[in-house]
Amino acid sequence: MLSLVAWAADPAPKDTTASNPLGGKAAPPAAAAKAPPGQPRQITWEELVPKDWDPAKEFKGMDLSALNDGDPRANELLMKMQEVSNNAPTNPAMNGADIKIPGFIVPLEEAKGEVTEFLLVPYFGACIHTPPPPANQILHVVTPKGAKFRAMDTVWVTGKLQTLRNDSMMGVSGYHVNATSVTKYTGGAK
Repeated sequence: MLSLVAWAADPAPKDTTASNPLGGKAAPPAAAAKAPPGQPRQITWEELVPKDWDPAKEFKGMDLSALNDGDPRANELLMKMQEVSNNAPTNPAMNGADIKIPGFIVPLEEAKGEVTEFLLVPYFGACIHTPPPPANQILHVVTPKGAKFRAMDTVWVTGKLQTLRNDSMMGVSGYHVNATSVTKYTGGAK
């Protein structure tokens, strides 16, 4: 599936995951450091998650192998896991930051063939083929000018980040960005 994503002239990336959203193409750690004055700071998806948040703590000690798919307890557990994910806390230190972050588009609204509102997610297929990531790994993005991108296109989003929750049909986002720019992802920062 990843071979369908255009990655400039580079070979197909390694698999994407929540901790490696760009499939081995993450910017070097120095790029995520301080931005020059007046420039947005390039951030990583990990910075959006509070350091002390452990989504698995409520499920430690459970013997999941004892549950069959048809077991009502399995469905209850799945619902509880989705609730924990939907209520994932945001990192308050990120509120109000001018940021630049790469990710994948999940369109919500379009006008004249351009995306005007979308979710930005850290890995390919999130919110479309799988359950959505935790709310602290989904950004609700609104752009004043439409962007000529499609579902799962890889982009850079630049703008002011707010810790503002939004429920959509595709997932719950813990962050909101009024984008000042949405540009094609071409590898490292530009």
